[in-house]
Amino acid sequence: MRGHTHWVNGAVHLPGGRHIITCSLDGSLRLWDIESGTQIGEVWQDDGNGVRFIALSPNGKKIASGSEDGKVKLWDIETRKIIAKWTGHTVVVCALCWSGDGGQVASGSWDGTARVWDVDSGKNILKIKTGHEWVRAVMYSPDSSKLATGGNNVKIWDAKTGEILNILKHYNYDWVYLDSPRMSDQQDDDIIRSLTWTTDGQKLISGSYRLIRIFDTATWQQSAILAGHTNFVYAISLCQNNRLLASVSQDKTARLWNLDTNLQVGSPLGLQHEHNLHSSSLSLDGKVLVTGCENTNAYAWDVHAILKEAGLEDLLSIGIKLVSVNVSPALLLSLTMFAVRHQKTDSNKRHLKMIQEYRIHPALRSMTSHF
Repeated sequence: MRGHTHWVNGAVHLPGGRHIITCSLDGSLRLWDIESGTQIGEVWQDDGNGVRFIALSPNGKKIASGSEDGKVKLWDIETRKIIAKWTGHTVVVCALCWSGDGGQVASGSWDGTARVWDVDSGKNILKIKTGHEWVRAVMYSPDSSKLATGGNNVKIWDAKTGEILNILKHYNYDWVYLDSPRMSDQQDDDIIRSLTWTTDGQKLISGSYRLIRIFDTATWQQSAILAGHTNFVYAISLCQNNRLLASVSQDKTARLWNLDTNLQVGSPLGLQHEHNLHSSSLSLDGKVLVTGCENTNAYAWDVHAILKEAGLEDLLSIGIKLVSVNVSPALLLSLTMFAVRHQKTDSNKRHLKMIQEYRIHPALRSMTSHF
């Protein structure tokens, strides 16, 4: 999908599955027909300030956007006009999330604060000085009782009072050799770029440098590591059945993950890509993934076709709940890398099959000549 003139930083799927909205550092939002890849109507633009992030309201009627100038803007999708501007942050707003009832919007900024805004009144009803140098991710729990923020670690807050509830340390790993990962001697905190909760609230997933981590929210212990990316994981998107995860990275790839096995599905998407990917958005049914890229384009990937080829179509259905076991982070990483090594030769186990030819959404296959 071509039209933006700067990095594409975000995308959301609208109800019905036919349309998406993207945002860009060119200062615009754009509406697209996902089947044809064509832009619908004029550019949505206000003051030209770059747009870092967008989030769709639970009822699908409004968009919240975060700008380079620190403003949070509320857009009416039907009229394609701004209906509110909220000021308070002093620099870039790069993270947004709606509460479950649509009554509040949480924002995260490079000024180190997270704020909660009342949608009806437009008032800033909560300001949290997070202690992060930059707040790069913010995410409500499914019941909206908690707020997770990501910076140099993950912090869990009471969404009403702003009281700190927990801190989830993310240690860097020193990957000198792929076959023998070890924790760095310095164990510096990692930088968290993305967060999402499972719909049942039982797990919190984070994306950081090379790794995606899964935490059990009953104990706040790390329960799994997804290894494969070779640079920062900028965005993650979870299918509503909690079984399929999509991620994009500064390593210029998008990846799909089977959360039943915590293994990658097929090959990375966009192996020939020459630009970083900044956004990841799965459709409501999980069948289409939209990614936003630094080359000013957005791409739609046919996830259903990828899963079908891998023999994993059932990942789009409601699966059996798995029991997680709490083990140490070092052991988790070792087990993950053991699986990565052996999946290259074990072709008889379908859930370990990794080498698949990626598939782009058929309607947009002709639009990827620059890959």
